[in-house]
Amino acid sequence: MDPHLRDLRYFVAVAEELHFTNAAQRLHIAQPTLSRQIRQLERQLDVVLFDRNQRSVALTVAGKELLEGARKILELWEVTNVSLQEAGEVLRVGIQSALGRGLLNDLESASGHRLALHAASWNDPSSGLAGRQADLSLVWLPLPDPNRYRWQVLRTEPRWVLLPETHPLAEQDSIDFADLLDEPFVALPTEAGAVRDFWLGNDARGGKAAKIGAEAATPEDKLEAVSLGLGVCLLAENNVPMYRWPGLTARPVDGLTPCELAVAWRADDTRPTILEFAGRAVDGGFSEPTPQPQPIAV
Repeated sequence: MDPHLRDLRYFVAVAEELHFTNAAQRLHIAQPTLSRQIRQLERQLDVVLFDRNQRSVALTVAGKELLEGARKILELWEVTNVSLQEAGEVLRVGIQSALGRGLLNDLESASGHRLALHAASWNDPSSGLAGRQADLSLVWLPLPDPNRYRWQVLRTEPRWVLLPETHPLAEQDSIDFADLLDEPFVALPTEAGAVRDFWLGNDARGGKAAKIGAEAATPEDKLEAVSLGLGVCLLAENNVPMYRWPGLTARPVDGLTPCELAVAWRADDTRPTILEFAGRAVDGGFSEPTPQPQPIAV
């Protein structure tokens, strides 16, 4: 019979301690048990591994050879075991509304890891990272408290505006943001912080405060508010199909910087699995911009 990894661990402990009692304490087993296992290992290998007397324990020539090999075997197993654990690890991915649902299967295939979904509301702009309900999140930048997080941009796309079909600006193929400055907007909750500001277009308002016609914590709330004429709202280009609704339409907006969809994680989470996932997500082609759709009624 070949030795078990346990036998090699027992042997290495005795070889490093050169004291059976100390080695047994290190291994948290009884000393007689350790002595019996070492004798069994010697019988299996048909060699003497230790010179023993009442005062000392010393490695034989065979023992020294086995120590070098056993350390390499145990080190290789530890590396392999970590890889196995990571390969079977389920990563929790936070998303807001449905923005990540179309990507999730592709990301799972690209990463090689099993993914579990954590659905977050717009009240949590970190999509579960802050409360540790998620290991990674698919989020629109900017993130709150950016020093707490790291991210990789998956794709960049224009911002569009959702508005009623009866709105005077709906007749245009595209709308200049300057023409929207005095419009009431449907805003994200105040807890969304910098993300709320971004989707109000505050970066292009020149300090002019946005008019808030309503707040929405979910896509359904946003659809209802725009349908009732309480305000217009900005959308990512690829999210326009999510907001198909009778009486509403969407148009591209000129004069705004693009929005960025990113995969994010906590800065203190340095697991190789997390960094590998982010790298594969980008390498998998999800950072490529998608073709711009034509203005459509939604």
